[in-house]
Amino acid sequence: MALDTADLSALVAEATTILDVAAKPFVAGHRAASAVRKAGNDFATEVDLALERQITEALQSATGIGVHGEEFGGPPIDSDLVWVLDPIDGTFNYAAGSPLAAILLGLLRDGEPVAGLTWLPFLGQRYSAVVDGPLTRNGVAMPVLENSALADSLVGLGTFNVEWRGRLPGRYRLAVLEGLSRVTSRTRMYGATGIDLAHVSDGVLGGAVSFGDHIWDHAAGVALVRAAGGIVTDLAGQPWTAQSHAALAAAPGVHAEILEILAAVGAPEDY
Repeated sequence: MALDTADLSALVAEATTILDVAAKPFVAGHRAASAVRKAGNDFATEVDLALERQITEALQSATGIGVHGEEFGGPPIDSDLVWVLDPIDGTFNYAAGSPLAAILLGLLRDGEPVAGLTWLPFLGQRYSAVVDGPLTRNGVAMPVLENSALADSLVGLGTFNVEWRGRLPGRYRLAVLEGLSRVTSRTRMYGATGIDLAHVSDGVLGGAVSFGDHIWDHAAGVALVRAAGGIVTDLAGQPWTAQSHAALAAAPGVHAEILEILAAVGAPEDY
């Protein structure tokens, strides 16, 4: 479907109103207990489920576009247009009472992020953007990301169990952390991929490495980072797509330095 910047901005405006409404029950449900067990040690709260239903119904009614949510699924992510929703990014944080939790909403066109919204209600931060920028925080346009040095940057890193075996083993992830630490001692583990990406787009973090592949964790943030002038690839440096198994998002300069570290770490299968 052909949409210009004005069309995308109108959709973001509709979504902004919907997320502002959803932020109220999001805040009210803080410290909600586990309600639904998922794969591994993951879980969803009743607030996750209720928010996904609420936001999905409102988006479909207001925009006529289907919603693919973390908890209930939906239309294929390679549809002509589809919203991708994570009602609570950082569920462990949310249930524990941490303020590092967010609502993530991305718009995909044929599998590519063309708009993103990330709401951090406890921090009072509302990020949104369409594909050609600019990034906005609380409705105010932010400057384009400048070329930065890794040594001067905070870097977000996905959490991990060092003994975990899988596609990206824990020992590989530890080696990435070790490599980063040789250049910067300022690594951070927020435990929420969407917040990592939003803060890269805003220049809070110089870069972030995500070891995950869930589309609902990445769609909104990829749109934000790219709109802000940042770079998002997989860990081999290829442009990030909805099929990527991990992500590296960073400001120019930082991205190139982290890619060098990842190349030196080697292939995940060697761990």
